[in-house]
Amino acid sequence: MQITLDSPAGAPQPFSPYYSQVARVELDGGGALLYLSGQVAEGADLTEQSRGVFEAIGALLAAHGGTLDDILNIRTYLTDITRLAEYAAVRGRCLTATPPTSTTVEVPRLFVPWALIEVEVVAAVGG
Repeated sequence: MQITLDSPAGAPQPFSPYYSQVARVELDGGGALLYLSGQVAEGADLTEQSRGVFEAIGALLAAHGGTLDDILNIRTYLTDITRLAEYAAVRGRCLTATPPTSTTVEVPRLFVPWALIEVEVVAAVGG
């Protein structure tokens, strides 16, 4: 099994030098699983941050030959679960294929103090 860790050029760079944005696990017979670090995005409100998060995820997947349609699992961390509908509206516009498996939880705060949402995904590309 071959595993590559990277933060691809042209995609959002990590907030810290202590982690990689993508872990790529090559699969026997072709293709790969991509494990993306949690993504946050600047924005004035949850809707704007959610859009930015999916743009960042899309850029990271594209750097490895994938799209948002390749997402298998999505984990969402919200600082206010009562605003789930705002996030769900953006997610619904971005994820138009068969819905991936999903977990959504409320957390008291995130790594960066202004973030209202963080999303991490697992995707399968190629093969």
